[in-house]
Amino acid sequence: NLLKYIKMAASFNFGEVTSVLIASIFLPFFPITPIQLLVQSLLYDIGQLSLPTDNVDEEYLEKPRRWDMKSLKRFMLYMGPTSSIFDLLIFWLLWFVFDIREGQAALFQSIWFSYGIVSNLIGLHIIRTAKIPFLESHASKTVYLFTFVLCAVAVCIPFTFIGEFLGLVPLTPTFIGLIFVIPILYCFVALIVKKLYI
Repeated sequence: NLLKYIKMAASFNFGEVTSVLIASIFLPFFPITPIQLLVQSLLYDIGQLSLPTDNVDEEYLEKPRRWDMKSLKRFMLYMGPTSSIFDLLIFWLLWFVFDIREGQAALFQSIWFSYGIVSNLIGLHIIRTAKIPFLESHASKTVYLFTFVLCAVAVCIPFTFIGEFLGLVPLTPTFIGLIFVIPILYCFVALIVKKLYI
């Protein structure tokens, strides 16, 4: 379970930093502000705090595991860019399809704030097992509970005074749908990438 956390932190942070750097080159505003990024990271770190309670696949426990830095680097280089591609897809959709421009920076940031949390929490289930999550391998009840609650919190924050303090704005049903649809697509692609890594 400790390795799961390290893999998630390494791959998601690598992907997110890459996404922010690329987006910052092309966008006339920050895709997310520093305070928003800190709160976003805090929320999905809270979600990852549930990992010590997680179930572990039986075959993974059949023999002792060695600390393998090469494997960790490979994992980061497979999964990090995969999550980054979907971050950039969100940016592209918001800019070119939904026509969110400079005057609507707060809306852009609000969508990516919520999307980033939901995406990482759903992605957690892909990374936590070598099997197909939800079907072949089930997380602990605590992991499921944290995932559900924090995804709800991520979507609700822009509607609260906390969201207002962070510079976020309420989201329409269309954008809330987008925040969940793209991570589901990410899951299917991430499953393929995970198999390639394995």
